[in-house]
Amino acid sequence: MDAHLAFTRFTGRRLHLGVCGSIAAYKAPDFVRMWRDAGMDAGVTLTDASRRFIAPLTFAALGASPVFTSMFAGGQPGGENAASPPSPDDDVFGHLMPGQSAHAFVIAPASASTMARLAHGLADDMLSAQALAFPGPLVIAPAMNPKMWANAATQENVATLRRRGHVVVEPGCGRTACMEEGQGRLADPRDIYLHGLRAASAQDMQGRRVLVTLGPTREQWDGVRYWTNPSSGTMGAAVAVALWLRGAEVQAVCGPGTPWLPMGIARHDVTGARQMFDVANALWDAMDAGVFTAAVADFSPVPLGPEKFKKAGAQDGFSVAFTPNPDILATLGNRKRDGQTVVGFAAETSGLAESMARKLVAKNADMIVGNLVGGTDAGFGSATNRVTVLAKGGEPEEWPVLPKPDVAWRIVDWLARR
Repeated sequence: MDAHLAFTRFTGRRLHLGVCGSIAAYKAPDFVRMWRDAGMDAGVTLTDASRRFIAPLTFAALGASPVFTSMFAGGQPGGENAASPPSPDDDVFGHLMPGQSAHAFVIAPASASTMARLAHGLADDMLSAQALAFPGPLVIAPAMNPKMWANAATQENVATLRRRGHVVVEPGCGRTACMEEGQGRLADPRDIYLHGLRAASAQDMQGRRVLVTLGPTREQWDGVRYWTNPSSGTMGAAVAVALWLRGAEVQAVCGPGTPWLPMGIARHDVTGARQMFDVANALWDAMDAGVFTAAVADFSPVPLGPEKFKKAGAQDGFSVAFTPNPDILATLGNRKRDGQTVVGFAAETSGLAESMARKLVAKNADMIVGNLVGGTDAGFGSATNRVTVLAKGGEPEEWPVLPKPDVAWRIVDWLARR
């Protein structure tokens, strides 16, 4: 699991997964594992076709419960399993269970036939009956042959499901199992995992537009070398994802090397501090809030030229002059309008409390999140963070060491109360 996606704040939430017949069914156990790692309980329903690819016991071994396989107790009436031990299929109201207990319902992979059933209101197997009885929007991740995906009937069914409010996570492009090229591969598993979390999250940031800056900047000083810092962008990426999970419209301005983000987040890739400033400045007026996590270089070297600098002739060393970069947090913070909220970050090696108090005033921020870098459990390159937060008019508050996604979730908690 990518460090910025490893949320653990979903204890008490339940998700139900439907698995259809596709070679991509082998990926479905990973979804259960990821949702379970996030703290969720998960149930599973397998269609008859999916059981040709993967066994129900696989999901049960990963902690999924219940695991449904048939509409009727003991399989088909009079079948060889008629005398089998009790199972979830024995519950005559099992087709209603996800709708009564689950906060989210994901179908991944979803076959063309299952989408056709849902679009036309057919309930002739356990999965389609459960999905039609689920009161909320479904998350549907199709996987099939590219020609099947492109077929007019499939596209009409997809449009119908979207019109009804269901979320369709479109398949990716590339070579499919049948060796054809095109759109039809199951979407990135991270996208499906996050859509499941989003469906189970309170949408308390719905309608809010938030700018997030993240990662380092790179400032060139010759044709191939640059001045930078070790920021990985993990903290900022976790903030961007947490905001999106809770319904915000997110604009992420990303420095070099920052992590993957889901398609639902508008990503703007930049390199240098001035480029990051220009993009953030252009977006700011339309935003309701800004979370400025990026480790922006305060100064840029004056380039020595477009070519690679040669050491010949510089045996006694050389000098590089620096010029100041725009202060993104201070510039945007000091021009915020009524109703805009600014959260800044402070990474220090010492004097953290003084730096945070100074930045809160100088940058006209509403909250500063600070941490001491250099330790193994916080700062650049770490999966966890130990932060102190200082809000305007309040006292410093120290948070324990937490995974960066959980720090991000707490920051969004604070924004949601504004």
